Amino acid sequence: MPLSDLIARETQRYLDMHPKAAAEAARLKQHWLFGAPFHWMNDWASPSAMIAEDGEGAVLTDIDDNTYDDFCLGDTPGMFGHGRPEIARAIAEQARRGATFMLPTAEAADVGALLAERFGLPFWQTTLSASDANRALIRWARAVTGKSVIVVFDGCYHGMVEDCFVELRHGRTRPDAGLIGQVFDMTRTTRAVPFNDVGALEAALAQGDVAAILAEPAMTNCGMILPEANFWKRAQALAKKAGALLVLDETHTLSSGPGGATKAWDLAPDALVIGKAIAGGFPAAVWGVSAELAEKIQRSAGASPANNGSSSSSVAGEGAGAPRGRSGIGTTLAGNAMGIAAIGATLREVATPAAYDVMLRGAEDLVAKLRAVIAGRSLPWCVVHVGARAEIVFAPAPPKDAAAMRPALAQSELNHALHLYLINRGVLIAPFHMMMLVCPATTTQQIDRLVAAVDSFAGELSAD
Repeated sequence: MPLSDLIARETQRYLDMHPKAAAEAARLKQHWLFGAPFHWMNDWASPSAMIAEDGEGAVLTDIDDNTYDDFCLGDTPGMFGHGRPEIARAIAEQARRGATFMLPTAEAADVGALLAERFGLPFWQTTLSASDANRALIRWARAVTGKSVIVVFDGCYHGMVEDCFVELRHGRTRPDAGLIGQVFDMTRTTRAVPFNDVGALEAALAQGDVAAILAEPAMTNCGMILPEANFWKRAQALAKKAGALLVLDETHTLSSGPGGATKAWDLAPDALVIGKAIAGGFPAAVWGVSAELAEKIQRSAGASPANNGSSSSSVAGEGAGAPRGRSGIGTTLAGNAMGIAAIGATLREVATPAAYDVMLRGAEDLVAKLRAVIAGRSLPWCVVHVGARAEIVFAPAPPKDAAAMRPALAQSELNHALHLYLINRGVLIAPFHMMMLVCPATTTQQIDRLVAAVDSFAGELSAD
């Protein structure tokens, strides 16, 4: 069946199944810019907004009483399942005692110890999002190294961080058109290099002006791209030689295991960012640093390393004289009591080794079954797999960098059709590309329904 005909049919099917949502979408447009509380909520393949009613475990229900096997999970914040009672209880109990004080709670020391034990870095800070955490580490890296440039990988996404909105075209770093309203040329202080290209990374570092490399252990935002053998071993050595910090963003790759890809792959970053899922879906993120980097940060801020931050001075850099609270890094709600409580509950009760065992086994089952469909129907597709996360890529072999991935992502009509087809059969995957996430509550039956829907879609494409 031609894709255009399939999309037309599936669009009408969606509208027939969502009459309440259509009416509610009209009400949203009366007062919400873009017709939603946040414009990315419009990025689904549906012709009008789905309106969520309830989520529990790996199931989402909309206001039209349609239920979905949810492999999107809020694009990762719900990585351990919706409506977790452990998180709800921790947040409610803390809210009753007070939501935020601009003071640490007794829970904070325990949570710091849990983070250090889990991820192997001794010192931590909290933020409200991974965007804030990445932005903070870029600033600290520049402060402690005295260098201005950061290196990112072409196709990266590190949240709402202006420095990272660049791309590589014809061997040159250029501004990313996705950065709306920016007047400063980010290519003056950011270089993009191809993922998995050790030579290009070495050349980018050779100028001696790089403060930090910011990267995901495996790229997950320009399609899923895995590191080649020994890539990170060589990249870590190059960073150290150049005096550049290595900052790993585990926002998505936290799905690789209890300690993220950093622990699973025995990586040794100077700093680590963990967002979205670290508080079970509550708005919170954390960043951690090595003891050596912690000491440099404290000296840069005018604090005494011996007292781990205790100081009568709070300055933005070596010899600077900024008043207290004026570093420009962080917000008043960072480290709020409810967020700390949610992080503690997640680490103790939700993101457990047993939960990861279930997730990883489920993902392996999903990947094996999708690959069987692709092979059985001789599709020019592949499946890329990182921990509990998997992705269908419209290419015969896994691309090794963003340039190789872009032709697959450019098949927008195919992407739209498959997303809409899955929605109409009660399956949600991440709306941006073909990424799926398995949570502890995901069942074999849900996996089989997703695989069956993909198989049915492929069969319709090949039908005369």
